[in-house]
Amino acid sequence: MFLALRELRFAKVRFGLMGAVVGLIAVLMVMLSGLSVGLVRDGVSGLQNLPVTSFAFERGVQHDSAFSRSVVDMSAVDAWRSRPGVAEAAPYGNTLVNTKSDRGVDIDLALFGVAPDSFLSPEVSEGARLSGADGIVVSDTALDAGLRIGDTVTVARLGTKLRVVGATPRQNTFGHVDVAYVPLRTWQLIKAGAAPGDPVPAHATQEITAVAVRAKSGASVDLAAGDAAARTESLTLEESYGASPGYTAETSTLQLIQVFLYAISALVVGAFFAVWAIQRKHEVAVLRAMGASRGWLLRDALTQAFLLLIASVAIGAGIGVGLGSLITGGGMPFALSAPSVTAAAAGLVLLGLVGAGAAVARIASIDPATALGGNR
Repeated sequence: MFLALRELRFAKVRFGLMGAVVGLIAVLMVMLSGLSVGLVRDGVSGLQNLPVTSFAFERGVQHDSAFSRSVVDMSAVDAWRSRPGVAEAAPYGNTLVNTKSDRGVDIDLALFGVAPDSFLSPEVSEGARLSGADGIVVSDTALDAGLRIGDTVTVARLGTKLRVVGATPRQNTFGHVDVAYVPLRTWQLIKAGAAPGDPVPAHATQEITAVAVRAKSGASVDLAAGDAAARTESLTLEESYGASPGYTAETSTLQLIQVFLYAISALVVGAFFAVWAIQRKHEVAVLRAMGASRGWLLRDALTQAFLLLIASVAIGAGIGVGLGSLITGGGMPFALSAPSVTAAAAGLVLLGLVGAGAAVARIASIDPATALGGNR
């Protein structure tokens, strides 16, 4: 008898209001999803773009601040290169600096110290690749911030001058700061605090932040054995994201908000269909008296909930994508991702069905005698 479809047409206002609430939740979920993806990219895209599988840090270093606290001896690079399954290992440095360009642009940079001839040396979309001692390759987002190819930036307090020779083809940021790839030797001097002309401490040229390791294709590297041989402590590339400033706190907060929104969606949909199930009790009893099975009634009710949810979430997600496209590219770290938007929409529909299913399950207990006045 298609009771679900008839009710959707008959009670347009009720279902429309309910759909509007679900649609608004979907808009919010899409916006939170875009903000989450944007924050991740702004926080660790510089690490994500590195062709590494793991980092070997100083043994015993605090994991949530490994990039700022770790100091590893250069000898560890050779130890990692000789490990089974390792395709390449290279020295890697990381430090944050304040700089000012010769055109008056103040900009903070996350300096990634790499050997120009190593696999860490970045590809460029503009200018030249890393080569000279004073050359740097910056993120393309640094160009949006005001830097230009050929500019000279001066490191605050040290006076070290670095020349912008190239830019990467995509965003490279670390801790919401634009990345600048710099030759390892120059990075070591800046990290040691040696100004131009100052004597260089002997240990400075032997210290790096970590050993960047790339495994052979299809091979598995025994990180524990490698750490024992090199006296280091390894984190996989994904695990190292937590060492980016603010990454764990930001992602955890947004994930918690999303969990609450999913729960709210399930409760709102469940409450609506619980009330609706009570109001349609007599109609359902008539169907039971006419021979409709409990399973048919449950499928009918869930079909109704599914149609409402799928339409509301689709409209809400569409509005969210439209709003997000207006924000993308602005000052806010926001980025739309098809997989994340799809996952958010599917999660809302699924949990909404769970809430609706819990609410309409009471239909199965309705006594057919109710339709015949047996409850009087």
